[in-house]
Amino acid sequence: MALNKELLDILACPECKGELNLLPKEDGLHCQACDVVYPIKDEIPIMLAEQAISFEEWKGSKS
Repeated sequence: MALNKELLDILACPECKGELNLLPKEDGLHCQACDVVYPIKDEIPIMLAEQAISFEEWKGSKS
């Protein structure tokens, strides 16, 4: 089951309040402004700044 489109439309980065983009595998939300990924676990976005992972680290862990 994919994340609800309405939920995605209202979510914002907790740090910069910027737009979040769903990653292709639907396992994270990427903030381009902060260049971090907020993981999605059990279809629930983890929107805590201390849980964010740098986008470079995220890409490295997924290859």
